[in-house]
Amino acid sequence: MPMRLNYRKKIIIIGAVAAALLIALFVTQSKRGRGFAPWHPPTVAVERAGPAWAYPDPNRTPGFVNPNITQANIEETICNPNWSTKNIRPPASYTTKLKRAQIQQWGLPGATADYEEDHFISLDLGGSPTDYRNLWPEPYAPKPGAREKDVVERYLHKEVCAGAMTLEAAQNAITTDWYRIYMQIQR
Repeated sequence: MPMRLNYRKKIIIIGAVAAALLIALFVTQSKRGRGFAPWHPPTVAVERAGPAWAYPDPNRTPGFVNPNITQANIEETICNPNWSTKNIRPPASYTTKLKRAQIQQWGLPGATADYEEDHFISLDLGGSPTDYRNLWPEPYAPKPGAREKDVVERYLHKEVCAGAMTLEAAQNAITTDWYRIYMQIQR
């Protein structure tokens, strides 16, 4: 029996083709030294706790790390009370433009106000601030959505800064299954 794709999946596939030109542009810029080191998601397939729409497409948004933030310097960067993501956060003009383009190219429903242009690996976990492969239009609703993922980001940041987990482990955890962590910390 042939597999039938639902409307949303068809739109995502069509959007992927349209996104190829945008990706080519950013890859070219990355090769010119403007990019960041890629985050390598786990190679073992895992069954995620949340619904599929709660996660970014791993082909589009695998997550990218900021090479300027490492385990060796977290005390001077993300764990320093005087350090702020405001210093590296891209301007709204950049993220809003990218969000509009992604929503259109990926065929997502709704308006830009329905989404947060989210860093898959958050800035306070050493995520790349501007690499499009770390940014995705994450919906606020239905739940779980952007606000629930923010809870996980804060939790993992505290764990890293308390020495309970490494920076790499936190980056891996959020990209593997942020929703599973959300469910665990809500108990």
